[in-house]
Amino acid sequence: MPRIKAATIGEHRAQTRDRILQAVSRLSRVQGIDAISMTDVANEAGITRTVLYNYFPDKAALLLAFTERVTHYFIESYERELPVGASPSERLRGFVRLQLAGLVAHPHPGAADLSAALGPDAYQRLAEHVAPMQRVLVDILESGVEAGEFRVLDVAATARMVLAVIGAERVPLISGEVTVEAAGELVAEFVLRALAPRSHE
Repeated sequence: MPRIKAATIGEHRAQTRDRILQAVSRLSRVQGIDAISMTDVANEAGITRTVLYNYFPDKAALLLAFTERVTHYFIESYERELPVGASPSERLRGFVRLQLAGLVAHPHPGAADLSAALGPDAYQRLAEHVAPMQRVLVDILESGVEAGEFRVLDVAATARMVLAVIGAERVPLISGEVTVEAAGELVAEFVLRALAPRSHE
């Protein structure tokens, strides 16, 4: 692994932190975040464990930083890929597609497994890191209700349900049983049918 060259200590720390998080991303594609050890990350990043612990004192802190990075990437991708003026249904399809693509690019265990692995305090902090992504979905649902495209009784609860349906495709996607395209079409159609306004009785 080549040495990091930086003009200042601050730049060096930023580059080293970025190298560590890139190592987590690469390892997550091979063995999943739940199976990654701090030693694995240090070896993959080309640094010592002592250096790694100077940046992240434990695995929970490392996963929190990684999750925040992925969340920022998702939001930037969402804003970049969806055209201005897209309908709520189109935005929801885009949200589903990007979420599923993220599951493949950054495999990670489900919420229950993360809660067990990190403990309640760290898991709560993790939930706070992904809150911006959940707000994107809430905004889509609210705009759909206003446009008359969706019928939603409880926006927050519905957002959790949509994320759960997306999460249900985690294992088939990671195992290669389905493609992002196929899963995206399946999930989007399921969700949009569930949100469709009832016809007049």
